Amino acid sequence: MKLMWFHLMPYTELPEDFNKTHPSVWVDIHSSLFDPKRAHHMYNDFMDELEFAADCGFDAVCVNEHHSNGYGLMPSPNLIASSLARRTTDTAICVLGNSLALYNPPTRVAEEFAMIDCISGGRLIAGFPVGSPMDTCYAYGQNPSLLRERYLEAHDLVKKAWTEKDTFTFSGRFNQQRYVNIWPRPIQNDPHPPIWIPGGGSIETWHWCAEMDYVYCYLSYYGYKAGLTTMQGFWNEMDKLGKDRNPYRAGFLQFVGVAETREQALELYTEPAEYFYGRCLHVDPRFATPPGYTTEATQRAGIQSMVSRAANTASYQSKLAMKATGMKEIVDGGYVIIGSPDEVVEQIRHVATSLNVGHLMLLLQYGNMSKETTKYNTRLFAEKVMPRVKDMFPEWEDKWWPKPMDKAQRAQVPAFAPRLAAE
Repeated sequence: MKLMWFHLMPYTELPEDFNKTHPSVWVDIHSSLFDPKRAHHMYNDFMDELEFAADCGFDAVCVNEHHSNGYGLMPSPNLIASSLARRTTDTAICVLGNSLALYNPPTRVAEEFAMIDCISGGRLIAGFPVGSPMDTCYAYGQNPSLLRERYLEAHDLVKKAWTEKDTFTFSGRFNQQRYVNIWPRPIQNDPHPPIWIPGGGSIETWHWCAEMDYVYCYLSYYGYKAGLTTMQGFWNEMDKLGKDRNPYRAGFLQFVGVAETREQALELYTEPAEYFYGRCLHVDPRFATPPGYTTEATQRAGIQSMVSRAANTASYQSKLAMKATGMKEIVDGGYVIIGSPDEVVEQIRHVATSLNVGHLMLLLQYGNMSKETTKYNTRLFAEKVMPRVKDMFPEWEDKWWPKPMDKAQRAQVPAFAPRLAAE
């Protein structure tokens, strides 16, 4: 099993009464709450934490894209990924991802991902999310009913830009380019870097992942218990489509807090967890489900998006009547796995088996968790949990993992040397 260290980069100093005095953490969060000088320290702490995770031996470090919010300070994950590509050696760089429909032209994504792949020596995982409604429809003003069409066309353009050897013309509904000829090009060119699709449970996304042979990543805020129905739905669809049940077809996001004892874990992680679920997920319902964003098939299947759940919309309240913000409910609901190394090992193995997931993305920093606590959580997981769960799924091949240059090639001194100026 692949264990991947995921960072959301949340703003860590939202006021205690934020969810009572402000309507939403996304879209219209007030600029007066953002202190650029404090954010300087946050960004550098976050990047230190990502590099520390790579040093601890995680298979990948993961970043993602969000806009106009205090939940995740990464409007450009490519900026962070390019730094990680330079500052790490063997760890995969997973960008989950670039919201393709927001780029004009989408060839920008093809170019920047190719740069990251070259800088890293072929360690890029390219994530292509449709994007949350807050990011795409409200912060960036896209028409929700056209969003998927834009996304699919942008995907086709990026993929062709990576694989077509000659300059070509692209004439689509939303993108027209006379000359497409990206430089640089990715190291992973057989045929392109692995493509993963983050999603929240759309039927169409499942089918598309199966058709394109991409990894489906369920980035759940609400843990393995809530994610079980979605992942069972995904695997049922794979069965119907004649696909094998290779667990590496899927990825799943899980919050974790590990300490020497369960009591210590609760003491360390209660405040960060309650901060995240009480403040970082305080989403106004008016931003959660713009008309046209959710497809008819997904609505008919009764699949509720995580954004709708975070917003605590009326439909969700009447159906399940819950959105935990207190630690007992957070832990009981499986949102965050808490405990000693032995307890966490048992739960992680259960998650991987019950969800049949070979790519487990771990949030070991969340909410206002300090750098010191984050490093403790990361190190303890790496030393006392990771070795006892990595042996899962040995019978399956991970066909969706990066294929980097050989270490010797990356370290090789170039044959070319510039001439020195005459003395």
